[in-house]
Amino acid sequence: MRAARLIKMVLLLQARPSMTAAELARELEVSERTVARDVLSLSEAGVPVYADRGRAGGYRLIGGYRTRLTGLGRSEAEALFLSGVPSALREMGLADAASAARLKVSAALLPELRDAATGVAQRFHLDAPAWYQEPETPALLPEIADAVWDDRRITARYLRKDTEVERELEPYGLVLKAGVWYLAARTQGDYRVYRVDRFTSVAVAEPDNAPGTEDAGTEDTGERFTRDATFDLPAFWAERAAQFARSILREEVTLRLSAGGVRQLPYVTERTAAREAIARAQSGGGPDEQGRLTVTLAVESADVAYAQLLALGPEGEILAPPELRARFATAAHRTAALYT
Repeated sequence: MRAARLIKMVLLLQARPSMTAAELARELEVSERTVARDVLSLSEAGVPVYADRGRAGGYRLIGGYRTRLTGLGRSEAEALFLSGVPSALREMGLADAASAARLKVSAALLPELRDAATGVAQRFHLDAPAWYQEPETPALLPEIADAVWDDRRITARYLRKDTEVERELEPYGLVLKAGVWYLAARTQGDYRVYRVDRFTSVAVAEPDNAPGTEDAGTEDTGERFTRDATFDLPAFWAERAAQFARSILREEVTLRLSAGGVRQLPYVTERTAAREAIARAQSGGGPDEQGRLTVTLAVESADVAYAQLLALGPEGEILAPPELRARFATAAHRTAALYT
């Protein structure tokens, strides 16, 4: 355990110019006194850890103590950091192992490549739970992806219902959700979401100067945009996805759930709506004397509710609307007849 902590401390100091005792203690989940003892142990083992005294002091490695991965370019580094899906790793209990692996790579990378992880997180997001299906690659995805990676403005034509519109966009990031690609882009100061398969044409802005004709010392700004450093692609997507889910849930269903039905409901219908319905019911009186909980659930439509809530079987009873209850009663009789 201590050996692993010492290795992690060295990697942290390789990845950053300097770290305070408090920062190291927080990263290593130990006390500052333990950090001081570990630094002493590293020094005795020949690792050149230097302590800067004073309020702004900290610990750093001296003498170029570093192991580098030679020959690793930016695109390779970005692909390496892109290869892990954080939510899946977390659910499999591998988040700590993945974090340690990324730390080792970060510590070994050349300084100019260490922002690769941040660059990837700002530009690509995989939203996998519950919606996954085999993705189809839109024809214009490569051009849009190039613009996202290079912070290039694009002029795009986009199908909105039956009308084709033209937009000047600053492409911030791509999201793959349920096999469908979406572009998060800024236009006229607002961030919006576009389905990539609805783009009919994309013109990527080129630099002002043709290749090879730039004046010496002239910066190639061209039609690149300045990325807002505070933009958080996963947080933006989560907010927009929640807004979309709420916007399509226009009807309500009242149902009585067993304890098993309460556990199953978030897995057969829209998860956030299910959890909110259960929380409201539990805070508003809780289960009845039979241990069953009556909830009012927001749904997209009666047809969608019928298809989803059938999965509850005898763990859920539809109370309203009457038409939906009648459909479930018919389905129950037909099912019972099959097993009679």
